Amino acid sequence: MTKTASDLSGLALQPRSRRWRDLLREPVASICMLFIVFQLVCIVGALLFPEAFRYLSPQNVSLLQRAIPVIGVVALGVGLLMITGEYDLSVGSVYTLAGYSMAMLYTAGVSPVVALVLTLLIGIVIGIVNGIITVKTGIPSFIATMGSMLLVRGLVRWLSEMGSVSFRPGEAFASLFTGSVFGVEAAFIWFIVLALAAAVFLHRSKIGNHMYLVGGNERTARAVGIATDRVKIVAFALSGMAAAIAGVLSITRVGTATPAQGLGMELRAIAVCVIGGLFLSGGRGTVLGIVVGACILYMVEDVLLLLRAPGFYLDVFVGAILVIAVIANTALARRSAK
Repeated sequence: MTKTASDLSGLALQPRSRRWRDLLREPVASICMLFIVFQLVCIVGALLFPEAFRYLSPQNVSLLQRAIPVIGVVALGVGLLMITGEYDLSVGSVYTLAGYSMAMLYTAGVSPVVALVLTLLIGIVIGIVNGIITVKTGIPSFIATMGSMLLVRGLVRWLSEMGSVSFRPGEAFASLFTGSVFGVEAAFIWFIVLALAAAVFLHRSKIGNHMYLVGGNERTARAVGIATDRVKIVAFALSGMAAAIAGVLSITRVGTATPAQGLGMELRAIAVCVIGGLFLSGGRGTVLGIVVGACILYMVEDVLLLLRAPGFYLDVFVGAILVIAVIANTALARRSAK
């Protein structure tokens, strides 16, 4: 039987040598080591060829700090849901709808703060509906949320009439998401804060522990008295809210929302989670893995852009890294089960 993140507390009772061996066998340890090696290679390359490879340039560092949070926040919600053994393919559409919601509400005279609250509520409601449909009808979440994805995408196109909308709030509100603190972009700070909140919720709360149990073995979880349906609906609601937050971060930074903005976001979020060590079957994963997965995904794409690689290389990389990560995670699961 594989270990979940909650099982790591038991390592403190083991001999130190064995404890380190068990930690290194966890997927998140391998991902963190890969991230460190990747960073060292990029830093050395940037120092040796500063003009040809501008990885350490202030502009590129700032770009990374603004771009990583968007996919990272979406992946946080998707990851929590994946731990319960379910998927949400509607997050890309909810992400786009959130941008339109902020822009249209603000244009209609609603204050940015109220527009933000209403936008988050929209994401939560869509997530709850997805969860209810999935748990009450028995339809696989992959299919249920695919229908939701198409429905929300159609709604966005109807609202936009295939055009873009602009969002130009006051400087005070915009600075909350586009400013910086000691050189660190506000969006990246929000990402870290949300990741810490997700980690506390997942690893320190009762319902977070229940998510692992439901994803690991739903039948057993139900037998011991866990309200599995409620746990999954909460996870779906968090997924919808995370997509809405990412949409707000994006439109506040860019200032414009378009109907095609969130295309492919759902698959990239799943890729981030798999890269970060989450199992496709559920029941296993950490928030740290999701954060590192988001950083690795976008940093590799950034490197490809800096090297002026053709655009389709980005899609090739995402597909290849997803398959490799699934194979690696499956191998680690088999080793942990021995």
